[in-house]
Amino acid sequence: MPVLLLLLFSIALSVAMGIVILVVRRAALREGQSSKTHEFPPPVFPEPAGPFRLPGSWLAIKSSNPLAVQSALGLHNPKPCSWIQGLAGDEKLFIAPPVKGWILVIGSGLPEPSEDVDVCFRFLLEMSRKLGQVQFFSSSRVLHYHAWVKADGGRILRAYAWAGKTLWHQGSVTSAEKELDLKCYDYLETAGPPGFGQPDIASLNSDKLPLLAARWSIDPGRIDARFLQMERGIAGESSWRF
Repeated sequence: MPVLLLLLFSIALSVAMGIVILVVRRAALREGQSSKTHEFPPPVFPEPAGPFRLPGSWLAIKSSNPLAVQSALGLHNPKPCSWIQGLAGDEKLFIAPPVKGWILVIGSGLPEPSEDVDVCFRFLLEMSRKLGQVQFFSSSRVLHYHAWVKADGGRILRAYAWAGKTLWHQGSVTSAEKELDLKCYDYLETAGPPGFGQPDIASLNSDKLPLLAARWSIDPGRIDARFLQMERGIAGESSWRF
């Protein structure tokens, strides 16, 4: 009998020791895996790049030939330029690579209707004579001045410019303008103050400008930033004297 009890005790002790050893090994294994995960984390893939900030003014030209646009602008000192550099604002004019059949021209070298609407009119007429379908968009983030123009073959098809008052109102209102409920005042018509709790009309028009651009041609603020990092355009100064 004592021998049997001793045998049972030895078996129980062996089983207990085996369980302890198994638990210790599993704990060590988990700790080793945690350490490896800490030292070598899994790769993190970046999220798709978002849109860039909308420029203050730009041209949209129906073309796939940047050199033709360069010639029409009479660009001085042309040089290769990335999208990122072109959008930084240091270049007078930046001719972007074609996107969906359109070429954007961005920069402070473009005329502004609020400064001289006649110069802007002549510039767009000349550009459309040389290049065909040309569109112009402008919006001030502070004053909410805004303008949109569509020209083709040396003719202004539609134009509206506002800078505290209507500077330019030509052609029939397009279906896109009606869909977006853009407000266009006639010459000498004054915009009354907004009612209580009502947004300012000029601010609404400015905010909707990218939507109009998307319907007419292309919204520059929605171009995939990954494309901006890959393609290169042309920067320089215009020969126009504004």
